[in-house]
Amino acid sequence: MKYAVIAAGEGSRLVGEGVKDPKPLVKINGEAMIDRLIRIFIENKAESINIIINSEMQEVRRHLDSLQLPVPLHVEVKSTPSSMHSFFELREWLRGGRFCLTTVDTMFREDEFSSYISRFEESAGIGGLMAVTDFIDDEKPLYVETDKDLNIKGFRDNVYDNARYISGGVYGLTEPAIDILERAMRDNVSRMRNYQRRLVSEGMQLKAYPFTKIIDVDHAGDIEKAARFVK
Repeated sequence: MKYAVIAAGEGSRLVGEGVKDPKPLVKINGEAMIDRLIRIFIENKAESINIIINSEMQEVRRHLDSLQLPVPLHVEVKSTPSSMHSFFELREWLRGGRFCLTTVDTMFREDEFSSYISRFEESAGIGGLMAVTDFIDDEKPLYVETDKDLNIKGFRDNVYDNARYISGGVYGLTEPAIDILERAMRDNVSRMRNYQRRLVSEGMQLKAYPFTKIIDVDHAGDIEKAARFVK
């Protein structure tokens, strides 16, 4: 399994709230968020780990360069306008099978992630397995519409009747998703949520995998909340 981490955001809200460390190096229970993801990926059969950081993150680059890992690590240094554009910059490193993509501040239970990866590896005939949760603690949640078998039928910006799940920000995808990404970029599609809609409109079969809870660390107060959750 190839893994990818989008860590190119500026973390401006954390900085504005007094957090001095760059976002990837913010510690949760004493472990930097980027290190936590790398460790979890290695524990879940990582073939390679691919990370994008912005050009201002010299401290993060030095940290990543200092790591001695048992798998190849590629670090892309480029400032991008969105997570979708960051994904685009990593795309060539993710070809050749299945891959899992997430953002650096996505906090989940390790046991649930391992079960999710196992399910993705075992799932034949699907284009992607997307993490979802019914725990809503997001400023602008993306609602995921599913049928009774957890096939994804669409993505919505607003709550609707019988809405249950929102996107958890962990994307298990296959190589055809990269081709769709390239077409979406040519058509000036922006934002990950619009890319996910494009996956559905182009007929890719996506299934949802429920996590009990996923937390994004966007604010200083989220650090302690995440620490209690994953401890």
